[in-house]
Amino acid sequence: MVVLRRGEPGYPERLLDCVSPPARLWARGDLSLLDRPCAAIVGTRRATAHGERAARELGRVLALAGATIVSGLARGIDAAAHRGALDVDGATCAVLGTGIDVAYPKAHAPLQQAIGERGLLLSELEPANPAHGGSFPRRNRIIAALSTVTIVVEAGVKSGALITAAFALEQGRTLAVVPGPIDVPQTLGSNELLRDGAAVVTSMADAIALLGLTTPVRVADLPPAGAERRLWDALEQGAADLDTLCTRAALPAHEGMAAAGELEVRGLIECSLTGELRRI
Repeated sequence: MVVLRRGEPGYPERLLDCVSPPARLWARGDLSLLDRPCAAIVGTRRATAHGERAARELGRVLALAGATIVSGLARGIDAAAHRGALDVDGATCAVLGTGIDVAYPKAHAPLQQAIGERGLLLSELEPANPAHGGSFPRRNRIIAALSTVTIVVEAGVKSGALITAAFALEQGRTLAVVPGPIDVPQTLGSNELLRDGAAVVTSMADAIALLGLTTPVRVADLPPAGAERRLWDALEQGAADLDTLCTRAALPAHEGMAAAGELEVRGLIECSLTGELRRI
């Protein structure tokens, strides 16, 4: 664990765009991950299955593309985004609303430990500090400031993710939203952000492009064999969800997930918000 002090070497420069930049930050993990393009993926704690799937896929694909996934380790969308990055051994940073050694919620203790070992944990609260009402809204300004792009996946009208979105706009960052149904409470707030001018994310390719990470690759560059080629060949029969494609390609689910991510990063396939994969 290290302490980063404002005005001293190692302090993240992006945080100087914050309202009241933290005077100190406690950090555990790899601080160099903040040197990469950073994408915040945030949303409601009461996520739908669709929202969690979209957040995890975004975390996975953007991490494969070279971004660091920043979020707040909360239930729902936050946790799904962190797990997506870890699924592919990608980079992720959790900004905590507690002391860096306090797990909140307690069920996320294993996830917090994994991020501390394989990614980066940050907190402006001293160690052993428990959660309190104001600590979570305040940490949201840090999430937004660290990130070039903030993507809201699902947010109700009173979701804390809307606070992060407001900070992102205030700090001159790009704000983007995954659209949702107009009759689902978890997406009413995020859909309002779209109405008010946020960028729309309708595919993984959209998200990658917002970070400037798109690198199209020719199909000929795929290896002649292996999981990526088998999944690509399975898509010849048409778009399908990942489970169906893994069955077609005779691939274990974890290999199919990794292969799909690689193909998306290469610009060869895209994932719709319904979960279907298709060739581009």
